[in-house]
Amino acid sequence: MKIWQKYGLNQEEYHAILEQMGREPNELELALFGVMWSEHCCYKHTRHLLKELPTQGPIVVQGPGENAGVIDAGDGLGVAFKLESHNHPSAVEPFLGAATGVGGIVRDVVSMGARPFALLNSLRLGTLDSEHNRWLLRGIVSGMADYGNCLEVPTVAGEIYFDPCYDNNPLVNAMCIGLVPLQHLTKGTAAGLGNRVLAAGARTGREGIAGAAFASAELAEETSPDVSEMQPGDPQAGKKLMEACLELTGHPDVVGIQDMGAAGLTSSSCEMAFRGDCGIELELSLVPTKEEGISPVDLLLSESQERMLVIVKPGGVKEVQEVFQRHGLEAADIGEVTEGKDLVLLWEGQEVGRIPAAALANGVPRRNPDRRPPEPAPVNDSWKNLPQPEYEEALLSLLASPNISSRAALWSQFDYQTDGSTVQGPGGSAGVLRLPGSKKGIAAAVDCNSTYCFLNPREGTKRAVAEAARNVACTGAKPAAVTNCLNFPSPEDPEQYWALAEAIKGMGEACRALGTPVVSGNVSLYNEGGGVAINPTPVISMVGLVDDVEKTCAIGPEKGHTLVLLGKIQPLPGGSEYLRQTAGSSAGAVPTVDLELEAALCRLLPAAINQGIIKAAQDVSEGGIAVTLAEMALAGGLGIEVSAPGEGRPDFWLFSESPGAVVAAVEEEQLAALKALAAKEGVPVSILGSVGGSEFVIGDLIQLPVARLEEAWAGILPQVFSRE
Repeated sequence: MKIWQKYGLNQEEYHAILEQMGREPNELELALFGVMWSEHCCYKHTRHLLKELPTQGPIVVQGPGENAGVIDAGDGLGVAFKLESHNHPSAVEPFLGAATGVGGIVRDVVSMGARPFALLNSLRLGTLDSEHNRWLLRGIVSGMADYGNCLEVPTVAGEIYFDPCYDNNPLVNAMCIGLVPLQHLTKGTAAGLGNRVLAAGARTGREGIAGAAFASAELAEETSPDVSEMQPGDPQAGKKLMEACLELTGHPDVVGIQDMGAAGLTSSSCEMAFRGDCGIELELSLVPTKEEGISPVDLLLSESQERMLVIVKPGGVKEVQEVFQRHGLEAADIGEVTEGKDLVLLWEGQEVGRIPAAALANGVPRRNPDRRPPEPAPVNDSWKNLPQPEYEEALLSLLASPNISSRAALWSQFDYQTDGSTVQGPGGSAGVLRLPGSKKGIAAAVDCNSTYCFLNPREGTKRAVAEAARNVACTGAKPAAVTNCLNFPSPEDPEQYWALAEAIKGMGEACRALGTPVVSGNVSLYNEGGGVAINPTPVISMVGLVDDVEKTCAIGPEKGHTLVLLGKIQPLPGGSEYLRQTAGSSAGAVPTVDLELEAALCRLLPAAINQGIIKAAQDVSEGGIAVTLAEMALAGGLGIEVSAPGEGRPDFWLFSESPGAVVAAVEEEQLAALKALAAKEGVPVSILGSVGGSEFVIGDLIQLPVARLEEAWAGILPQVFSRE
């Protein structure tokens, strides 16, 4: 084995290193290239693809390339946010992996000078008939809740799906939203000759040294770290570090700050130097350590948690150190910003490495492997000939499905009211929070149905963007900007790389149509294990702006309200939970996304809600409009009576997961006003029925007590979390 192969590099990459350095690297330098040029750190398969995404807009303050994206919420306030994965670590030790995922994304937002304001999550696991998957779920939820609750940051929204493709590779995506006065916005940039470099927070140990490499390969038992080698999170230390960093927000002597995340000190130092077009010199023997004898390379690659790298003007070092000391933390002066553009590494005064910062941070040769669409699946029209169901049992079965049923047993473990800013928490269309000292607010939702992405990656990703926007709009917020996490299998498989490229194209198309630029994101590849690849899972989170949180609406209607359908139902059951339950497969004709209609809905809904016309709203998604109506009945605690569809098979209309459709509740005297607004936007309006009583009725097909719906909707999650 060649020495460069030892560090996961290929021959082309080694030759690129020789060219950029102008000499043979030593082994320490090779180790740093190995981790910084891993897929997890450098996005060598996707950077050129991601350039297709729209990233600019009137309210975009900071787009991709920093620790988090930032949009302007008005009144001098910025909203910073990002979504990121912690998949592989959570598969090995779910509590630790999920907890450190929350801690890492929080520090990314804090490094922008933003106070964390809300957390969201997106989870994928294998089916719950496996005790291993139940153990993973309990550990993941407990880890995320433990860290977020300790930080006193409310978790206001999330999503979870179960599918056999995630049996060997669960997905754990964590999102943080923060608020920052725009005049105090901080960036992960080094600048200013002679400015000092401080390692702040926890001491450095030997944990997580192979973390970035582990996240850049297929999950396999022989390459997974031992639990003792994983980086544990300490939420108490995380809270102290967060408060210390926020105390320094706007400090005139603080130049830049960055989390020591994947690849630890190496990534934070070289990336800050690269962004600032300068060099950094580090004296590694000054890095505070948890134990004696940690080698220079281990110090550089350790992924010990709760650490920040801070660039400070010389005159401010003592004051900055005192801030950290007041919070019980160290801030060791370990180096300086230099005139050159190299990352220079010293050990007790002796140079042990010197690498151009640009080479480490941005010099990897881009990979653009072959793309090949899969062979078209044989036409299967058997779904057309399915026997008509027993409609009441079909609805109850859908409500009880782990992919649809109540998530209360899960989200009740999170503190979602910790600071009093939460207007709507988990269980609604989107989380809604009031901005401090203002009637304004933000809304956020996270969405992706990977079944549709498996069937058609481009169309499925458009669907995910549209649903996230629709969910935000259903609260009365105007969709504003997107962050994403692209969870995909190996890019070295031509069909999977084609799917990845198609998903990014679909995201770009949808975001342009909706006017919602992508301001941040994350790519997580090689999500497969045991020879099984996950479905393409491009998770989308949409952030929206609210003019007046007092005017937002939830999903529960009131007695006497009239229910209307905004948009249209495509009676095509392909991809649906209904087809999976009845035919054992999701294959079939799939509803497509009408982006013009979606954009119109995202204009109509906020306008009608803010004018007080729409009183409650819920979009059509998993389970179809029958489930949407049932969820509204359950949220309102009231019966609903609507007409059955007049044409075609009722089950295909009721249970098709058609995009571009929202059920809204209005007072009868407001119907004309709603129709006028809808006509202006070109959105179809159909009257469905009314709210009242205690029975859930759809024509002569379904008549059930709401209490019976509630029994089914409880699902299996309470048993999972009670370990029954």
